[in-house]
Amino acid sequence: LQWSSPPEAIERFKSQKIWFPPPQFYEICRLLYFPSLCELHKFSSDRALEGCERWMPVVLNASDGYMQILPGDHLYPEDPDYTGEKKIIMSTDKKIEELMKEGHVFHRIVIQNTNNFVVYVTIQAKYKHINPLMIDSTSSDYNSKL
Repeated sequence: LQWSSPPEAIERFKSQKIWFPPPQFYEICRLLYFPSLCELHKFSSDRALEGCERWMPVVLNASDGYMQILPGDHLYPEDPDYTGEKKIIMSTDKKIEELMKEGHVFHRIVIQNTNNFVVYVTIQAKYKHINPLMIDSTSSDYNSKL
């Protein structure tokens, strides 16, 4: 067990010292916006009564990686499989780069390998929430002081 700031956690992820799944990477990218625990606490207190949204990432397999498509993305299905009973698998022969050129309404995590994630968000977050900082896990530009 080790306490790490969001930038430290991402650096450890990049160097393959730790691994976390895409949803945790997404949340750590949200935490990068807060320079201190005090500001994070204020944000969470201010929006606490606004509500929340149920999400189910939908995986889209591409020829050179995959994406977790999230609500609001132009590729997100109208009726996602919340229970896993339908076992829907979305796939394409296209490359990720081609898929990224096809749209402009993004809410997704692009995964090229186990330690290379990129978060893309162009939608407005609901319920006064904050979108994650759109970063590539190979980048090193973080300002959080958490």
